Amino acid sequence: MNKVPLTVRGAEQLRAELERLKRIERPRIIEAISEARAHGDLKENAEYHAAREQQSFVEGRIQELESKLAHAEVIDVTKLAANGKVVFGATVNVLETETNEEHTFLIVGDDEADIKQGRISISSPIARALIGKQQDDIVVVAAPGGSREFEILAIRYV
Repeated sequence: MNKVPLTVRGAEQLRAELERLKRIERPRIIEAISEARAHGDLKENAEYHAAREQQSFVEGRIQELESKLAHAEVIDVTKLAANGKVVFGATVNVLETETNEEHTFLIVGDDEADIKQGRISISSPIARALIGKQQDDIVVVAAPGGSREFEILAIRYV
């Protein structure tokens, strides 16, 4: 399997979630199953079935997180020799020329993307268009709603 790029912050968030699931959620669910078992007949025991379902979900998420972290290539943008270019992990301020709106994008891995927070996936059309460009470059992005043009105002590596 190929390595998947992940920012340092993204890797920390995945590790924190994994730790919480293993140290807090897993023991809590095991306790809930144990308590529900003590109530007797398991066929009609809603608490038992709900706890087992929750356990299945948590164990699946633990496996998913462990796999993501095992296949992650954690990239620290502060240590890259980016030479003023847009790279994975960079924060880019752009001006959308048609609307005169400024946007700030942080280019992250697919699992970290959240457009509401300005975190865009490295595989998104906007990120692909920005990668390798420099401040003052004009970038045209073929978006689903038509072409959008951006001017790169600033690039930060934080």
